[in-house]
Amino acid sequence: MWIAVISAPAVRRAVPPYVAALARGMESRGHRVDILDAWTEDGHRLPAYEYIAVTAEPVSLFGGKLPEVISRVLLGAGSGLGGKRSAAFLKKTGPFTSRALGNLMGAMEHEGMRVNWSALILSEAQAEYLGKQIGG
Repeated sequence: MWIAVISAPAVRRAVPPYVAALARGMESRGHRVDILDAWTEDGHRLPAYEYIAVTAEPVSLFGGKLPEVISRVLLGAGSGLGGKRSAAFLKKTGPFTSRALGNLMGAMEHEGMRVNWSALILSEAQAEYLGKQIGG
C-alpha cells in the first residue's frame, strides 16, 4: 500500500523522531511510505495515496488546539480526499491531548476522509509498533 504520513509538529522543525518511527513500522510491513511536512506541503499530492496518516502535536497544553497547517494541507487536496482511508495520531504532550485528537479526527472527517484508526503516541517504540499495525 502507498501511504502518506503527514507530519504536523506544533512548531516548524525537522521530522520528529516518533514520526520517523511510525513510518519505519509501516515500511517493515512492506508498505511504500512518504513523510510529508505539513509546514511545506501544499496537499495536491494527497489524492494519489491509498492511505493517509496524519501525525500532529497540540499547539498548547490546554484547549486541544492544533497547528493551522493541518487544515491548509487537507484543503489543498480539494475533493480528492473524499472516502480516503486514514489514521489520526497525536503525540501525547499534556492533560488535554485527547481533546486535540478529537479535533484532528474532526478536521479529517470534515474533508471527507474515513478515519478508521486513531491513537495517542507516547514514545518512539510505541509509534513503530503502531506503524506495524497499519494494513495488518
